[in-house]
Amino acid sequence: MVAIPASVHVQMLGHALSGLPNEACGLFAGRFGSDQVARFFPMSNVAESSRIYQLAPSEIMSVEEAVERQGLAIIGVMHSHTHTTNYPSPTDVADAARFDPFGVWHFIIVSLKHADPSLRCYKILGETITEETVTITTERS
Repeated sequence: MVAIPASVHVQMLGHALSGLPNEACGLFAGRFGSDQVARFFPMSNVAESSRIYQLAPSEIMSVEEAVERQGLAIIGVMHSHTHTTNYPSPTDVADAARFDPFGVWHFIIVSLKHADPSLRCYKILGETITEETVTITTERS
Protein backbone atom coordinates (compact mmCIF):
# COMPACT_ATOMS: atom_id res chain seq x y z
CA MET A 1 0.00 0.00 0.00
CA VAL A 2 1.11 3.55 -0.78
CA ALA A 3 -0.32 6.54 1.06
CA ILE A 4 -0.38 9.80 -0.87
CA PRO A 5 -1.50 13.10 0.70
CA ALA A 6 -4.41 14.66 -1.20
CA SER A 7 -2.34 17.73 -2.13
CA VAL A 8 0.44 15.55 -3.59
CA HIS A 9 -2.14 13.51 -5.53
CA VAL A 10 -3.49 16.73 -7.06
CA GLN A 11 0.06 17.87 -7.80
CA MET A 12 0.88 14.61 -9.62
CA LEU A 13 -2.29 14.71 -11.72
CA GLY A 14 -1.73 18.39 -12.53
CA HIS A 15 1.87 17.77 -13.56
CA ALA A 16 0.76 14.89 -15.81
CA LEU A 17 -1.80 17.14 -17.52
CA SER A 18 0.59 20.09 -17.84
CA GLY A 19 3.12 17.85 -19.59
CA LEU A 20 0.83 17.16 -22.53
CA PRO A 21 1.35 16.32 -25.32
CA ASN A 22 4.43 14.64 -23.77
CA GLU A 23 4.71 12.25 -20.86
CA ALA A 24 5.38 13.99 -17.57
CA CYS A 25 7.65 12.64 -14.84
CA GLY A 26 9.03 13.27 -11.39
CA LEU A 27 10.40 11.71 -8.25
CA PHE A 28 8.73 11.44 -4.87
CA ALA A 29 10.11 11.08 -1.39
CA GLY A 30 9.21 9.79 2.04
CA ARG A 31 10.95 8.44 5.08
CA PHE A 32 13.43 5.69 4.21
CA GLY A 33 11.59 2.37 3.91
CA SER A 34 8.20 4.06 4.15
CA ASP A 35 5.15 3.62 1.96
CA GLN A 36 3.97 7.16 2.75
CA VAL A 37 4.71 9.85 0.19
CA ALA A 38 5.81 13.10 1.81
CA ARG A 39 6.88 15.22 -1.20
CA PHE A 40 6.61 15.17 -4.97
CA PHE A 41 9.26 16.73 -7.19
CA PRO A 42 7.95 17.48 -10.71
CA MET A 43 10.73 17.15 -13.27
CA SER A 44 11.37 17.72 -16.96
CA ASN A 45 10.99 14.93 -19.48
CA VAL A 46 14.17 15.48 -21.47
CA ALA A 47 13.00 12.89 -24.02
CA GLU A 48 10.21 15.35 -24.94
CA SER A 49 8.12 12.40 -26.07
CA SER A 50 4.50 11.33 -25.78
CA ARG A 51 5.62 7.67 -25.52
CA ILE A 52 8.64 7.64 -23.17
CA TYR A 53 10.11 9.71 -20.38
CA GLN A 54 13.64 10.44 -19.29
CA LEU A 55 14.48 12.30 -16.09
CA ALA A 56 16.97 15.16 -16.46
CA PRO A 57 20.25 14.10 -14.79
CA SER A 58 20.89 17.60 -13.39
CA GLU A 59 17.40 17.66 -11.88
CA ILE A 60 17.93 14.22 -10.33
CA MET A 61 20.98 15.56 -8.50
CA SER A 62 19.06 18.61 -7.27
CA VAL A 63 16.18 16.46 -6.04
CA GLU A 64 18.57 14.06 -4.29
CA GLU A 65 20.19 17.00 -2.47
CA ALA A 66 16.83 18.49 -1.45
CA VAL A 67 15.53 15.12 -0.26
CA GLU A 68 18.66 14.52 1.81
CA ARG A 69 18.44 18.00 3.41
CA GLN A 70 14.87 17.19 4.45
CA GLY A 71 15.88 13.88 6.03
CA LEU A 72 13.88 11.92 3.46
CA ALA A 73 14.67 9.34 0.79
CA ILE A 74 13.52 8.96 -2.80
CA ILE A 75 10.95 6.17 -2.69
CA GLY A 76 9.71 6.21 -6.25
CA VAL A 77 9.09 7.72 -9.63
CA MET A 78 5.91 8.99 -11.23
CA HIS A 79 5.25 9.32 -14.93
CA SER A 80 2.26 9.60 -17.21
CA HIS A 81 1.00 7.54 -20.10
CA THR A 82 -0.57 9.90 -22.61
CA HIS A 83 -2.29 7.33 -24.84
CA THR A 84 -2.50 4.11 -22.86
CA THR A 85 -3.70 2.74 -19.55
CA ASN A 86 -1.61 3.09 -16.43
CA TYR A 87 0.04 -0.31 -16.53
CA PRO A 88 3.84 -0.64 -16.85
CA SER A 89 5.00 -0.91 -20.44
CA PRO A 90 7.94 -3.12 -21.45
CA THR A 91 10.06 0.07 -21.43
CA ASP A 92 8.91 0.82 -17.86
CA VAL A 93 9.87 -2.69 -16.77
CA ALA A 94 13.30 -2.40 -18.40
CA ASP A 95 13.85 1.01 -16.76
CA ALA A 96 12.86 -0.40 -13.37
CA ALA A 97 15.40 -3.23 -13.74
CA ARG A 98 18.12 -0.71 -14.56
CA PHE A 99 17.37 1.95 -11.94
CA ASP A 100 15.75 -0.10 -9.16
CA PRO A 101 17.23 -3.61 -9.43
CA PHE A 102 16.10 -4.56 -5.89
CA GLY A 103 12.46 -3.59 -6.46
CA VAL A 104 12.17 -1.14 -3.57
CA TRP A 105 10.76 1.87 -5.42
CA HIS A 106 7.11 2.56 -6.04
CA PHE A 107 6.22 3.26 -9.68
CA ILE A 108 3.24 5.58 -10.04
CA ILE A 109 1.70 5.84 -13.49
CA VAL A 110 -0.96 8.41 -14.34
CA SER A 111 -3.06 7.52 -17.37
CA LEU A 112 -4.36 10.37 -19.51
CA LYS A 113 -6.08 8.04 -21.97
CA HIS A 114 -9.54 9.14 -20.80
CA ALA A 115 -10.94 12.54 -19.80
CA ASP A 116 -10.40 11.87 -16.09
CA PRO A 117 -6.77 11.09 -15.23
CA SER A 118 -6.26 7.98 -13.14
CA LEU A 119 -3.34 6.98 -10.93
CA ARG A 120 -2.07 3.48 -10.14
CA CYS A 121 1.05 2.26 -8.40
CA TYR A 122 3.29 -0.78 -8.83
CA LYS A 123 6.35 -2.54 -7.49
CA ILE A 124 8.51 -3.98 -10.27
CA LEU A 125 11.14 -6.63 -9.62
CA GLY A 126 12.63 -8.21 -12.72
CA GLU A 127 9.66 -9.15 -14.89
CA THR A 128 7.27 -9.34 -11.92
CA ILE A 129 4.79 -6.46 -11.72
CA THR A 130 2.72 -6.17 -8.54
CA GLU A 131 0.02 -3.55 -8.22
CA GLU A 132 -0.12 -1.69 -4.92
CA THR A 133 -3.17 -0.24 -3.25
CA VAL A 134 -3.13 3.56 -3.27
CA THR A 135 -4.70 5.46 -0.39
CA ILE A 136 -5.25 9.22 -0.68
CA THR A 137 -4.83 10.68 2.79
CA THR A 138 -6.36 13.79 4.28
CA GLU A 139 -3.82 16.27 5.51
CA ARG A 140 -4.04 17.89 8.91
CA SER A 141 -3.39 21.57 9.41
